[in-house]
Amino acid sequence: MIQLATAKPARANQRGGPTRGRVKRYVLDTNVLIHDPQSLFHFKEHAVWIPVEVLEELDRFKAESTTRGANAREVHRHLSAIFKTTRDMQNGAALPNGGKIRVAINRNLRCIDDQWVRAADSPRSQLVKTLFPNLDSPDNRILATAADLADTEPPPVILVSKDLNMQLKAKTLGLEVEDYRTDRVEDSDIRRTAHPADDEAYDTIVIPANRLQAFASQGEILLRQEPEPNKYVLLANQDDHTHGIPARHLGGGRFRKLHNDYLAIRGGRTFKAANLGQRFFLDALFDPAMTLVTVYGKAGTGKTLLSVGAALQQVQQGDYDKLLITRVIMPTGKDIGFLPGTKEEKMQPWVQPAYDALDLLLSEPKHPGEFSHKRQSLRKHEPHPNGSGAGKPMHPYEPLLQNGTIEIEAMAHIRGRSLPNAVFIVDEAQQLTPHEAKTLVTRMGKGSKLILIGDLAQIDNPYVDAHTNGLVYTRSRLAGQPFMAHINLFKGERGVMAEMAANLM
Repeated sequence: MIQLATAKPARANQRGGPTRGRVKRYVLDTNVLIHDPQSLFHFKEHAVWIPVEVLEELDRFKAESTTRGANAREVHRHLSAIFKTTRDMQNGAALPNGGKIRVAINRNLRCIDDQWVRAADSPRSQLVKTLFPNLDSPDNRILATAADLADTEPPPVILVSKDLNMQLKAKTLGLEVEDYRTDRVEDSDIRRTAHPADDEAYDTIVIPANRLQAFASQGEILLRQEPEPNKYVLLANQDDHTHGIPARHLGGGRFRKLHNDYLAIRGGRTFKAANLGQRFFLDALFDPAMTLVTVYGKAGTGKTLLSVGAALQQVQQGDYDKLLITRVIMPTGKDIGFLPGTKEEKMQPWVQPAYDALDLLLSEPKHPGEFSHKRQSLRKHEPHPNGSGAGKPMHPYEPLLQNGTIEIEAMAHIRGRSLPNAVFIVDEAQQLTPHEAKTLVTRMGKGSKLILIGDLAQIDNPYVDAHTNGLVYTRSRLAGQPFMAHINLFKGERGVMAEMAANLM
C-alpha cells in the first residue's frame, strides 16, 4: 500500500535562517534578479549588494519583449523606488524587511584605454587576476567585485547565483556561494515521476469489500482519511488489493468515482484511457470545476495527446470558445519576432507535438482495404497561390486555426492579456520560472481552464531545476485549492521502444 504524500512548498524568506545578531552580506548575480524580480526583498534583515556590473547587464536586457526583458524592467522599477537620492546609492538604502541594499562599485578595477586593470593586491584579487584574467566578461567582473567585498567587508560575504558555472568559479576563489533557494519546492512527486517506474505508484486507501461494493454502486463514499482536496487515489479491496476503484477526494473525507475515461472527437477519433493515470487525467480535464490542472509525466505518457484531445472535444461541445496552445521556447532566448513568417509559422517548430496530436485526433482511422490501390489523397488542398488548381495538402486542423477556434500563442505575448472562456495548454511547463508561471495563472479569466504539462527530467532552462521551476512552484503553492488538480503520469503508452528508452536511457 502506498502512503498518502503531499507537496510541501518551501517557506518564503528562508534565506539565512537564525542570524543571532550576525548580519550576512549577499552579493546578487544578474540571473537571480531575472529569475525573481522580487528577490531583493527575500533576504530578511541581511545586507544585499548589487554589483554595478549587474546594472549594466540589466540595461542590455530591458528593451527585450521577452519575459527576461519584462523582469529586467521590473527590477529597474524596484531599484528606482528604493534609491531615491544619490546619497542612497552611496550609503545604501533600507529595505521593508529590515535589511539594507547597496550598489557595489569595485574601485580597484579601472578601464584605461579600453583595457581593464586591477589596482588591488589582496589575496582574492590576485587569485582573480590569475584564474580569470578576462575582465571584459561581466561575470568575471562580478566575481572580482564579490572577491573585493569578501576581502574588505566583515564576514560572511555570500555570492548568490543560479549559474552553476559561476558557482564553481566562485568556489575556486574561496568565496561562499549559494543558489537562490527562496522559491525551492520540496515535493515527493518530483522524485517519484523522475525515476523509471514499471508500475503506477498511486496512493491507495484500503477499505472493506462491502464498502467498496457500495462505492461502486452509489458513486460516492465518506471515509476517515482526508488527503488534500482533489487528490486522486485508488480505493482498494481489503481482502484483495488487486481489486480497486479509482476515486477523487472532494474534501472532508468524501470521495467520488471518476466520470470520464475516453475522448470522442467529432469527425475524428475516439481514445480510451490506457492506464490508471490517464483515467485520473481525463477526469480532471473534463471537470469544469477544475480550472487549473498540473501534470508531471515522462515522455510518451500521453500528456499532450490527452490534454489537446480533451480540450478540443470541449471546444466542439461549446464548453469553451477556443483552445490556446503554447510551448516554452528555450533554444534561442529571443522573441519569436526575430523569426520570419506569421505567429503560427514562427511557433510551428515548437508546438509541432500539439499539431501532431491534432492531426491524429482529427483524422479518420484508415482500414487495410484503403491501401489496396494507390490513389490520390482525399485530403483537402489549399488553393494554389496563382489561383490555378490545388496547392499543398491541408491538415485537418488548419480550418480551426483559420477561424480562430484554435490559437497558437507565444509566451512573450501572454503578458497583459485576459483570456476568458478559453482552455489554455502550456507544454514544456517545466521550463517556466516561478515568475512566468504566476504571469500565466493570473491571465486566466472567468470560465477558462489552464493545463500545465511537463517532464521534470527534461529541463533546458539553465536558471531552474526540478525543484525551482514554474510547474512545481504552481502545483505546490496552489495545492489543495478547490479549483486545482494535480496528476502524475508514470506509464508510457507511446510504444515498447519509447517506454524502455524513457526508463533506461
